[in-house]
Amino acid sequence: MPTSSAPRRVGVVGAGILGLATARRLRELLPDAEITVLEKEDAVARHQTGRNSGVVHAGLYYPPGSLKATLCRRGVALLREYCAEKGLAYDERGKVVVAVRDAEVPALREIERRAGLNGVPDLRWLDGAGLRELEPHAAGVAALHSPRTAITDFAAVCRALADDVTRAGGQVLLGVAVTGIEQAADRVTVTAAGREPLTFDLVVLCAGLQADLLARRAGDAAGPAILPFRGEYLRLRPERADLVRGLIYPVPDPAYPFLGVHFTRRVDGSVDVGPNAVLALAREGYRRRDLDRADLAETLRWPGFWRLARRHWRAGAREVAGSASRRLFVARARRYVPELSVRDVVPAPAGVRAQAVERDGSLVDDFRISTLGRVSAVRNAPSPAATSALAIAELICDRVLGRDPSVP
Repeated sequence: MPTSSAPRRVGVVGAGILGLATARRLRELLPDAEITVLEKEDAVARHQTGRNSGVVHAGLYYPPGSLKATLCRRGVALLREYCAEKGLAYDERGKVVVAVRDAEVPALREIERRAGLNGVPDLRWLDGAGLRELEPHAAGVAALHSPRTAITDFAAVCRALADDVTRAGGQVLLGVAVTGIEQAADRVTVTAAGREPLTFDLVVLCAGLQADLLARRAGDAAGPAILPFRGEYLRLRPERADLVRGLIYPVPDPAYPFLGVHFTRRVDGSVDVGPNAVLALAREGYRRRDLDRADLAETLRWPGFWRLARRHWRAGAREVAGSASRRLFVARARRYVPELSVRDVVPAPAGVRAQAVERDGSLVDDFRISTLGRVSAVRNAPSPAATSALAIAELICDRVLGRDPSVP
């Protein structure tokens, strides 16, 4: 809620890339205000930001005019500039989206059309021979090459953002788990375990996997609810990392919200294969055995979960099968790199995606930010949120401060 005078105390909950980018932007716009970031973990970027693929997306897939499309393109430019300024890794390694069958070519052409409308630069259409020139071990009948798709280390970006906030006079308080948010006419009171209550003029929730729970505590609507999907990865053994030069992606199924298994080279030179997408039994359930009964009960209570499950149970069963069988997981990846074998891979760390789901079972595709009084909440921020973070932060700050976005 915009205030008649500049806020003097602003709280940001969550020290992933969105929370820290927002705090940094607030320091730029409100140099005299107290900006405080509250993070329940003992370090920044412990969850989605620190466990993602490290890909800086160019904006290929997203519907033209959507927040994802516009903020991704803006975010790429800001992130590239920021990494150069801070001396952080930013490698335009390039990406190919591969059609392995003729039947996938029309969908790949649609991606090409969208990418062109979104302003993605330097795209090239490749036939099978052109694909093999770029990726000698890949197979496909056609591919779309995005040479400006990059990789970075988003955890390192977060550490730099946190340093910016503190150097500018803000605070990043670690080990502070928010348990309550109460609004009054002129303030927001935030309670946290083992601490005195904190009072702010405005609060921004960038809580990722906990986004819906904290938003509800602030009085926001119950939906959309966050359903946690674990993404499991394998990693090529170092001696087999030369099977992939850059990034190799499938043509996504438009009826399914996840991209499917792909190959991602990281800034340290390793290559990950994955992820799949299986329902996690805890919001921070990075291992198969991780179970949080309260989290699971939240999932099972949400009507949208059962409607989603009825709609996509076949895809869900397929993902569970791939999780249980490394051989099956590798077989799916082998469609794109036929030389790959089970002997070429080892397990890699998993991540958990916070997927917002409506009461009717529909998946929230675009970014979503809600505002209730003096509290704003990021309710859905899936990929390409890390790529778009600096641009999303601009949007959040324009909204909460009532700014004209055309004014620098």
